[in-house]
Amino acid sequence: MDKSSKEFLLNLLGTPSPSGDESKAQKVWIDYVKNFAEVKTDQVGNAYGILNPKANFKVMLAAHVDEIAMIVTKVDEKGYVWFTNSGWLNPKILPGMKVNIYGFSGKIIKGIINTSAEKDNSPTIENCFIDCGYNDNKKLKKLIRIGDYAVYESKPEIIGENKLIGKALDNKTGAYIIAETIKKLSKKKINIAVYAISTTGEETNSRGAFTAAARIKPNMALACDVTFDTEHPGASNRNGVITLGKGAALSIGSPINVKIDELFEKVAKKKKIPYQLEITADRTHTDADKIMYSGEGVPVALVSLPVKYMHSPVEMADLNDIDKTVNLLVETLASMTGKEDLRPVKP
Repeated sequence: MDKSSKEFLLNLLGTPSPSGDESKAQKVWIDYVKNFAEVKTDQVGNAYGILNPKANFKVMLAAHVDEIAMIVTKVDEKGYVWFTNSGWLNPKILPGMKVNIYGFSGKIIKGIINTSAEKDNSPTIENCFIDCGYNDNKKLKKLIRIGDYAVYESKPEIIGENKLIGKALDNKTGAYIIAETIKKLSKKKINIAVYAISTTGEETNSRGAFTAAARIKPNMALACDVTFDTEHPGASNRNGVITLGKGAALSIGSPINVKIDELFEKVAKKKKIPYQLEITADRTHTDADKIMYSGEGVPVALVSLPVKYMHSPVEMADLNDIDKTVNLLVETLASMTGKEDLRPVKP
C-alpha cells in the first residue's frame, strides 16, 4: 500500500457515511476513482467506477460505503437527545461512547451516550440517550432536529503489527479495496467490463446493491465485504476458522456460484495468494443477497476481509490482508477471457 493509497483509505474511514446519508464519503471515493476510471452516480446514491464498458461480459464489484449510525428521534426539555438505530448497534457498549451529531444547521454537535437503565438492567437502544452538554433544549433545537444522524467519534489509526483500527472498517475497507482493484486493472489490458460500485444502504436495506445490479445487468457479481475473525476470545468458529493476516475469505454455500469460487481458487493457487474459506449456508448478509435476485438472476460470490470487533466503535483489520485481497481480485479479473460460462450445470 503506497502513501497515496493509505491517505485515501484513512480519509475514507474518517468521513461520515451513516446508512441513509452517504454522500460525503461518496465524494471522497469519486475524487479518487475519477483519476483512472469513468465515474457515474445514480438516484439512490451509488458511486460507480467503470473500466472497459464496451466489453460484452460485465463484472460488478459491490462494496458498501455506509456505516452503522444513530438517528435523532427526540430532543427532550432538559436537552437530552434520544435516538434509534440505523443499522445494528450493540447497546451494551453504547454508554460512555463519544458521538458526533451532524445537525440540520450544518454544524457538528459533540455528545456522549449514557443510559437511563437501572443498575440491574441492561442498556437498550430505547433507554440510551446523548448528552451534548446543554442545560435545556432551546439552543440545541436550533442546531439539531429529528432525523439528524449521529456516528461514533473514532479516528482511524495504525497500531501494533500493521493493524488498522477505527470505526466503519465495515465496510469502507471494501470500498477502498474495489477502488484499488480497478486502479491496478486500469493499467492492464482486460477482456471484461468492470463496474466497481461503492454502494449505499447495506446496513439497513441494500437499496444500492439491488439498484446498481438492476441497472447494469451484470454477468457476474462479487460482493466485497468484511467477515468475523474467529480467533479472538469468545468468537465463534462454527462457520470456519478465519484469522487476521491469512488473506481474504471466500464464501461457500447456497448463495455462492461454485464456478466463480473455482476461478478464484485456481488463480490464488497459481499466483500463490493466500486465502481462507468460510461457510455462508443460506445467505451472506451482504449486498450479494440482493444482487443475486436482480434481473434474470446474477451469479454471485463473496470475498471478505477478516475483521475483529465488528459493529463496534473501534474495529480492527490487517493492512496486509487488504493488500492480499486487492491482489486476489486483480489477478482473478485480469485472468478472465470474457467467455466464462458460470452455469453450475449444463444440458
